[in-house]
Amino acid sequence: MREGMIPAVLGTVVTASSAAFLGSRYKMAATGILGFGLAHIVLGAIDLFEHR
Repeated sequence: MREGMIPAVLGTVVTASSAAFLGSRYKMAATGILGFGLAHIVLGAIDLFEHR
């Protein structure tokens, strides 16, 4: 498996699940978790492009 694939997929799952909670009363927590998910996607993508 290519390096960076696991963080990118994990970030996608976390981002999608936190986006579902944006409309709930836990909006602030969902926004923070969304940021962590997006950070994982970006860092995973950097690893994928760096280790081609």
